[in-house]
Amino acid sequence: MKNWPPAVALLGIGWYVATCIVLGVLAGLWLDDQAGISPALTLVGLALGLAAAGWGGYRMLLDVLEGPRWRRRSKHEPDSEKEHDE
Repeated sequence: MKNWPPAVALLGIGWYVATCIVLGVLAGLWLDDQAGISPALTLVGLALGLAAAGWGGYRMLLDVLEGPRWRRRSKHEPDSEKEHDE
């Protein structure tokens, strides 16, 4: 998503968040069905899906707001020309 327009990148983040939550709940439902302890594992799957969605969405949003990582890194690293001048 590094070179995509911001609107497309934000749509990608939305799909990522929704997919994480849905997959977490579906995995929890399947595990509950297998183990017969409904709704415990569904809630665990929901929590894991929300955690993955939150962390991944945050990281992806940082890329959209701050630009690609190579641009961020170049701002913080000293210029090689300045090091040679001193």
